[in-house]
Amino acid sequence: MLKNDLFLRALKGETVNRPPVWMMRQAGRYLPEFMEIKAKYDFFTRCQTPELASEITVQPIRRYGMDAAILFSDILVIPQAMNIEVQMKPNFGPYLPNPIRSQKDVDNVIVPDVTVALDYVYQAIKATKEKLNDEIPLIGFAGSPWTILCYCVQGQGSKNFDKAKEFCFTNPIAAHQLLQKITDTTIAYLKEKVKAGCNAVQVFDSWGGMLSPVDYQEFSWQYIQQIIDALKDDAPVIAFGKGCWFALGEMAKSGASALGVDWTCSARNARYLTGGNITLQGNFDPTRLFSPPAEIKKQVHQMITDFGKDKYIVNLGHGILPNIPLDNAKAFIDAVKEYGN
Repeated sequence: MLKNDLFLRALKGETVNRPPVWMMRQAGRYLPEFMEIKAKYDFFTRCQTPELASEITVQPIRRYGMDAAILFSDILVIPQAMNIEVQMKPNFGPYLPNPIRSQKDVDNVIVPDVTVALDYVYQAIKATKEKLNDEIPLIGFAGSPWTILCYCVQGQGSKNFDKAKEFCFTNPIAAHQLLQKITDTTIAYLKEKVKAGCNAVQVFDSWGGMLSPVDYQEFSWQYIQQIIDALKDDAPVIAFGKGCWFALGEMAKSGASALGVDWTCSARNARYLTGGNITLQGNFDPTRLFSPPAEIKKQVHQMITDFGKDKYIVNLGHGILPNIPLDNAKAFIDAVKEYGN
């Protein structure tokens, strides 16, 4: 039994004294103790070494006492396992030297045995669970198939993922084959994560907002729905689509336990669009953490009031930025813990 199960209770829609809180990307780049590890080991070494990944996962918990931990990893471990080379270049980000641009490229992509190819992730989960000692739940995650395709085809980050979209629109058969391979791999991967000890999983559709509502259904949502259908009986699933407010109504019927909301959608609109019955997670603008701590606390309290304390998980509307002052991150977490007192 977990000593603090507030996060899991909120996912079930139970009445709580205050909402739970965690931050996307909380394990990592804004923490000095993380930067010490970063100085010694390159990115994928950190992901692939269970001792390092578990240590990075629990660092923010030690410092701030969030209500959930999220495993330190990366969404691009999936294409790596699928025979697609992924590098992480300093001051550049992900780089895939051989992007997928043709049917032949798609044919060369494998659906791996995740128990072998991604074993280091499950070892990291087990190591993390030991360190957490049943204090709080652990979240596992994956990128949405569309978001993974974006990197695989574009070959790097992008403001509009024009090459990825062009591939889908000019080569839809190959695109759907690639999306299905990514989906099958992701389902197997997340199921193993739950077996290894993750209490919930989140699907990050970081680039869903790049698509029109019609294209979103075709190239992104139907694959996320497959993942939710396959996982929902094993563990609660949180679906987060950045810029995807237009799909919230559809997402609310998906069987997901919660939906992430970014900061461009008001609490009122999010509740309205989802029918008011599903747990929502979000949606503080990450850049707002540059505001003075007193202002952060005031805005967080207002956000909780706007969403309502039940069926709600306090989070940022996207990942925490690298240069956020430590006291400001603390103010965000503390504000939630103080709510209602």
